[in-house]
Amino acid sequence: MLIPCLYDIFRVIFQAVGGRQASMERKLAAILSADVVGYSRLMGADEDATLEALRSHREIIDALIGAHRGRVFNSAGDSVVAEFPSAVEASLCAVQIQQDMAQRNELVPLDKQLQFRIGIHIGDVVSEGGNLFGDGVNIADRVQKLAAAGGICVSRNVYDQLTSKVSFKLESMGEHRVKNIASPISVYRVLVGDASKPRPITSRLYALARRSSRVAAIGAVLLAVISSLAFWQWQRSGPARDGFPSVAVLAFQNFSGDPGLDSYGRVIAEDLTTAMSRFPDITVLSQNSSFGFDATDVSPGQDLKVDYIVEGSVQKKGSGLAINAQLTDVSTDAHVWAERYDGREASDLQDGAIGRIANALASEGGAIRRYEYKRTEGKDKTDFSEYDYFLSGHEIFARFASIEEHDRAGAIWREGLEKFPTSGLLRVSLAWYHFFRPWNFNTDKRAADYRRAGELAREALAEQNTSPRVQWSGRKLMAYIHWLEGNFERAVADAEAAVALAPYDADTLSFLSRVQAASGNTTRALEWVQESVRIEPTVQRTTRILAWIYYLTGEYEKSVEAAKKTSGTEPPVR
Repeated sequence: MLIPCLYDIFRVIFQAVGGRQASMERKLAAILSADVVGYSRLMGADEDATLEALRSHREIIDALIGAHRGRVFNSAGDSVVAEFPSAVEASLCAVQIQQDMAQRNELVPLDKQLQFRIGIHIGDVVSEGGNLFGDGVNIADRVQKLAAAGGICVSRNVYDQLTSKVSFKLESMGEHRVKNIASPISVYRVLVGDASKPRPITSRLYALARRSSRVAAIGAVLLAVISSLAFWQWQRSGPARDGFPSVAVLAFQNFSGDPGLDSYGRVIAEDLTTAMSRFPDITVLSQNSSFGFDATDVSPGQDLKVDYIVEGSVQKKGSGLAINAQLTDVSTDAHVWAERYDGREASDLQDGAIGRIANALASEGGAIRRYEYKRTEGKDKTDFSEYDYFLSGHEIFARFASIEEHDRAGAIWREGLEKFPTSGLLRVSLAWYHFFRPWNFNTDKRAADYRRAGELAREALAEQNTSPRVQWSGRKLMAYIHWLEGNFERAVADAEAAVALAPYDADTLSFLSRVQAASGNTTRALEWVQESVRIEPTVQRTTRILAWIYYLTGEYEKSVEAAKKTSGTEPPVR
C-alpha cells in the first residue's frame, strides 16, 4: 500500500508543478519603475497630506500609463511598476509624468513636494497571474534608484531603442554595478528639460484610470495647483474670451484590442455631446463638427476653435471594461480633469458614465467652472468683463463658507451690475445672493431678502434675448420664490422649466425635487431624486430629500433608513 500511496503523492506534485509552469510565460517587456524620493520623511512630517497628494499624483500617473498602452502590474506604498509594449512608449510616458509632476509642484513648498524618480529597462520577464518577475523587473528598479528626484534613467537596452525616435536627449552616466545583478549596467540620464511638452491630444490621450471618488470630492487643492500655472500661461498666450466657454467632444478611442468595440467609443462621445449640450453654462460643438477629429490629430481644439477638449478611451479591465475620460484646456494643453469608470456590461457602463462625466465637467460645481475661476486671478478689476465679475463672485459664493464671505460675493456682483446695468447674468446671480442669505445663514431680514431675490430674478427673466444660463438660473430660483409665496402652481411650472433646460444636471433635479414634494407632487419629486442619484450618486442632499418624501408618503421605514444615510457633515442646503 505504501508504493501506490507514494505514487499518488508524486503524481499530484508533478501535476501541480506542471500546471504552474504551464501558466507561466516568458516574454520581452519594457518595464517602468517609479517611486517617491524621501517618502518616509514626508509621511513622518504629515501623513494625511502626503497620502492625499500621493493619491492625486497616482491618478495622473496611472492615467498616463494607460494612455501610452502601459499596464500597472505592481504598486505598493509609493512605488509603481508598469509594463509597456515598447521602450518608446515607456520613455514618452515617463517624460510626461515628470513634466506633469513638475507643473503640479510649482506652487507647492519644496519640503512638501512629491518628486518621483523613474527607471526604465527592456528585458526578459516571467508573467504569471498578471504579475511580472525576473531580471527585467529587477534591473528597472535598480536603474530607477540611480535617477535624481524628478529625473529619469534608462538602461543601454532602452537607449538603443530610442535613437532617432524621440525629441529629447540622453546623457551617459557610465556603467554601474547594482545589487544582485552580476554584470555592470550602462545607464543613461534623460534630459527632461530638452523634451518638448507633448500635446495631451497627440499623445493618444490621458485616458484616466481614475479611482473611486467623484468629481465633487476631487481635490480642489489639486485643481488649484494645476490651474494656477495654466492660467498664468493662458494670460500670456490664450485668446481673449468674455463669456462662457466652448467644448468639443472627440470620439473615444478603442484601446481594448477588440474590434467589436470600435463603434462603442463613438457612441459614448455622441451621448456625451448630447448630455453636455444640455448644460446652460457651456457651448458644445455639434457632433458633425467634432467627429472628424480624434486624439491623433495635431491640434483639434485649435482647429475646432473651442476652449476645451473632452477625449477618452475604452479599455478592457479583466472581465469588464473601463471608460477613461479627460478634459484639456486647448490654449495651454493643461490637463484639467480626468476620471475612469469601470463596469462589466458595456451598455450599463455607458449609461452610468455619461451622466457622471457630464456632471463632473459641466455642472455648477464641475471641473470647467472651477478651472474658469482662475481667469480673474491677478486681473485688474478695471479690465473685468461681465463674465469676469460673475466668476469672481461665484467662486466665493460656491464655498458657502460664512455670511461674511457670502456678502463679499454679493458685493462683487453688485459692483459688476453697476458697471454692466443690463446684465441678466449678474442680476440673477445677485438674486441668488439675496435668496441664500436667509436660506443658508438665517439672517434677520428674511422677508426683505426673499422679496429682493424675487424682484431681481423677475427683472432678469423679463429682459429680451436672455441666455439659457439666465433662463435656467432664473426659473430655478423662481420655483423657490413662488413656493415661499404659496403659489405652488407657478412654483411647479418654473421647476419643470428649469429641469427642461438642464435635464442631465443632477443638482438641479435634486434641488427642485423639494418644490415638487412641497407642492404635493411626491411621485414627481421621487422621480427627480431617483434620476439625480442615477446620474450622479454623490449629490449629498438626496438622502435628506428622500427621507422627507418618504415621510410625506407615509413610508416611514424608508424615511428612517434614508435619514440614517444623511451625512452630518453635508454642505449647506442649496
